[in-house]
Amino acid sequence: MTEVGFGGFVPLAPADLETLVARLAVKPLPADLLREALTHASYLNESDARAPSNERLEFLGDALLGVVIADRLFRLYPLAGEGELTRMRADVVRGSTLARVARRLELGDQVILGRGEEAAGGRARDRNLAGALEALIGAVYVAHGTRSARSLVLRLLGPELRQLAIEGARIDAKSSLQHLVQARWHEPPDYVTVEEGPGGAERRFIVEVRAGGATLGRGEGASKREAQQRAAGEAITRLAEAEG
Repeated sequence: MTEVGFGGFVPLAPADLETLVARLAVKPLPADLLREALTHASYLNESDARAPSNERLEFLGDALLGVVIADRLFRLYPLAGEGELTRMRADVVRGSTLARVARRLELGDQVILGRGEEAAGGRARDRNLAGALEALIGAVYVAHGTRSARSLVLRLLGPELRQLAIEGARIDAKSSLQHLVQARWHEPPDYVTVEEGPGGAERRFIVEVRAGGATLGRGEGASKREAQQRAAGEAITRLAEAEG
């Protein structure tokens, strides 16, 4: 945990910050920029520090986050309308989701808080964690540019994007996959029934979807349609993982 001092300079433990940067998997950030990204406004309110809080970087990171996730969803779900894309983006970038990502990074241990906010449990608050994460994204953009910031966003939120694909975007998976496959390989996906059980209530089908000389997904269901939809959903997930 970062020890908070007063008097204008915030002592940051180098080993802890190196660990944080390693978790982000980005090139090193300038010390003053990293300190700014981690400094909550409550610290400045209780000290005579002249350094800025992370609010400006948070603003920048929030904007970048929205664009990167919107772009990824736009490409992954070509049949989704504006309303559906907006809902999916909101699911991925909501504060509670960003706070969960921040907890995976153990970011709360590094946030620089004022004494009052610290005493009130500020390190565990979703708002503080989400804000610090957005500020770090903004700092990476300032230090290393758009490509590095985009890669960071997709890496950090990869599990959430994959979960969204698994749960489904409430659109037809086969139609969505067909657009993705045709855009990449200029051919429609091929659904092959590889196993078909006996008739009756327990009848099951196993279907593979193939394109570009590879099996993209595999699904099982009580009907061929159900199995095809599940195979298409798995294929969309795999394609998302490959691009992330």
